[in-house]
Amino acid sequence: MADEEEKEEPMKVIVLDKIAALVTAAFGLVAALAWNEAIKAIFKEIFGEAESITPLLIYAIVVTIAAVILTIIVARAVSNAKKNS
Repeated sequence: MADEEEKEEPMKVIVLDKIAALVTAAFGLVAALAWNEAIKAIFKEIFGEAESITPLLIYAIVVTIAAVILTIIVARAVSNAKKNS
């Protein structure tokens, strides 16, 4: 029973860990929104105003494919880092 108490993290460490995760997620959201606007501007230059559904569908497909590829790359990098440590 004493071993279980020693292994528990202090509340301060837990709170700081959660705050760090939330701040990281917030910055990720801000970066994603910035990239969203940049990509929209690029598509607007290429296709003009989005009066039809086609440019919006192309945009959604391209962003989805990019997200999947980047997620796979990051997951592999994390897996490799875990194996090497």
